[in-house]
Amino acid sequence: MTPPGGGQDDRELKARLERLSGALESKRESSKEQARVEDGASVTRTGQAMSLGFRVLSEFVAGILVGSLIGWQIDVWFNTTPFGLVVFLTLGTAAGFWNVYRIAAATGSR
Repeated sequence: MTPPGGGQDDRELKARLERLSGALESKRESSKEQARVEDGASVTRTGQAMSLGFRVLSEFVAGILVGSLIGWQIDVWFNTTPFGLVVFLTLGTAAGFWNVYRIAAATGSR
């Protein structure tokens, strides 16, 4: 047996439940959309960081390799083994560090 007016209360509760369910679903959808946007931004930041890391690595290694090759060639031409290699390897390493510093300073000022 239902109390008088019980049918009305059930309809009101069901209507309220439908409204709450709809609001919850819309919140879930907006939350999913926001997560997709944040994931995209995270992927972009990761890609930018990897790009910067590879650039720093290549600048540093290139400085060392170029310095070594120049020093080795000077040693061959002037028969000054190993002094040319040591001097230019040191200069190449310093140039590599200088390039890394310039990249870091430019990135930090953004």
